[in-house]
Amino acid sequence: MAFAVSTACRPSLLLPPRQRSSPPRPRPLLCTPSTAAFRRGALSATTTPTPARAALPSTTGRNRIVCGKVSKGSAAPNFTLRDQDGRAVSLSKFKGRPVVVYFYPADETPGCTKQACAFRDSYEKFKKAGAEVIGISGDDAASHKEFKKKYKLPFTLLSDEGNKVRKEWGVPADLFGTLPGRQTYVLDKNGVVQYIYNNQFQPEKHIGETLKILQSL
Repeated sequence: MAFAVSTACRPSLLLPPRQRSSPPRPRPLLCTPSTAAFRRGALSATTTPTPARAALPSTTGRNRIVCGKVSKGSAAPNFTLRDQDGRAVSLSKFKGRPVVVYFYPADETPGCTKQACAFRDSYEKFKKAGAEVIGISGDDAASHKEFKKKYKLPFTLLSDEGNKVRKEWGVPADLFGTLPGRQTYVLDKNGVVQYIYNNQFQPEKHIGETLKILQSL
């Protein structure tokens, strides 16, 4: 009994009852200027919308760099360019007879070679219709001269370095503007556009389509 009383009178030796441990409460994040900036940056990085997939080029859409400056029924604007021999040639020189003006990407490329040779092989039909054929690309006169000689092309090739005339006429480009367009214009004897044909990947079709129009003029 004396031992029990002695123990009760010494409170300093008693340990406080144990409390059940609980998970620590999350500490509030202090919104200092630096943390606020960080959170804004993280938020903007995670909420930035995925860029929309670019639309495929269309014949009339702006993605094809089409201006529509020369259209059916309009008078074709005159130009003066150097031919394969370095001589200045104006479109107005051919007024009084039908003219086929075809813009193509470049000399010595597969599609352009096929197209040029197809015009060559049907050249007598164009002459019979009283029409002149003019090919235009951004190549220089020396390139045109070699191209014309190699494939025995009987028609004129004009050098549009810098693509000035191509832009003035509003010839649309392909493959998101990376490939110069392949477009053919049929002008009547008064220089008025009667037909426009665009086909980049079937170059030989330009010949048959333009001949049909010439035969109806």
